[in-house]
Amino acid sequence: MNKQGMIESVSGWLRDYESEMKQLLEVLVNIDSFSHDPADVREVRDRLADVLAQAGIEVQRLDEQDTCALLAQVGSQTGQTFFLTGHMDTVFSKGTVAERPYREADGKAYGPGVADMKAGLVINACLMMAFHRLHQQHPLPFTLKMMATGDEEIGSPNGQHLIRRYLAGADAVFNAEPGRVSGNVVSARKGGGSYRIDVTGRAANAGVNHADGASAIEALARITQSVHRLTDYQAGITTNVGLISGGTTPNTVAQQASAMLDVRFNTREQGEQLAETLHACVEQHGVPGVLASLTKIAGFLPFEARMSERLLDLYRTQARQVGVEVDGEFTGGCSDAGWTASMGIATLCGTGPVGGHAHTEREYCDLSTLVERAVIVGRCLITLAD
Repeated sequence: MNKQGMIESVSGWLRDYESEMKQLLEVLVNIDSFSHDPADVREVRDRLADVLAQAGIEVQRLDEQDTCALLAQVGSQTGQTFFLTGHMDTVFSKGTVAERPYREADGKAYGPGVADMKAGLVINACLMMAFHRLHQQHPLPFTLKMMATGDEEIGSPNGQHLIRRYLAGADAVFNAEPGRVSGNVVSARKGGGSYRIDVTGRAANAGVNHADGASAIEALARITQSVHRLTDYQAGITTNVGLISGGTTPNTVAQQASAMLDVRFNTREQGEQLAETLHACVEQHGVPGVLASLTKIAGFLPFEARMSERLLDLYRTQARQVGVEVDGEFTGGCSDAGWTASMGIATLCGTGPVGGHAHTEREYCDLSTLVERAVIVGRCLITLAD
């Protein structure tokens, strides 16, 4: 079977399977999978694993590095290795599904995580099934694998280690984060980090012996100003202290204060320099008697445009073949594409169905793009094969 025959086989199966794709999307959306509820994330993993295993696909349920993941494989054991990647966790806490379960209206699907990224998991799983069926008819000249991790929405603190282990040596990665509202895919993303600032001063009665105190809040205010001055829109660097707490009563010099900080940057070098500067801002606050520390909670490496150029050109070409005009977009949001790109793997992100308003109750998936985006990725995989 030549490549065109393979494309027609995979594309035809995906189009015929559209109803089942929507059914699987409903099943996955109706499982709460908040990042901090590992049992629920595992339920999504196990449901996906069952679907793939029932189709005859080799599946591993990974429980390591204090997280869970799914790893599936079809095709030959030789030749190139391509990965379909995504995450199973969402930002929505347990009970959200009960409040607003999956529903469809006017060609769109709604529900917690429907676009970010339960729909992406659906097309990845269905691509695995389509290629497994093809492999039974005509041996694939490559290996196709699917990896789904469980903690991307909180920075992949543990999932990144699984990515580094299991994706090492891959030839290409298609990360099924939602396609942009414009219809475009994502060709570059910022890197970012989350930090906690902890400040300890010395308490005193603000009316009786104010001078004996050392205000943690004053130090934190100075730190916040210093950190915010690091924002450089032209360079693509932003810093944001978005959460602050501290003190006990208005008439007590604050002994404790803390804050949560988000930073974004365009390049790995910027991120490394920014980290050094942040530590200096925290340590050199200038308030006598106060100690301050900076702790990194999570972070993503940037997904730089040079790592997507080849796959973006391929994706554009294959999209045109099915009547879709698409381009690449840069976004300030982070994703696991940064990890694979940093490993030197050609990566394209935002290859999932088109969606919008992620992380809100208005989140939606454009159901007309469910099969469309799966078909385009399928065409890319076949065309990439040596």
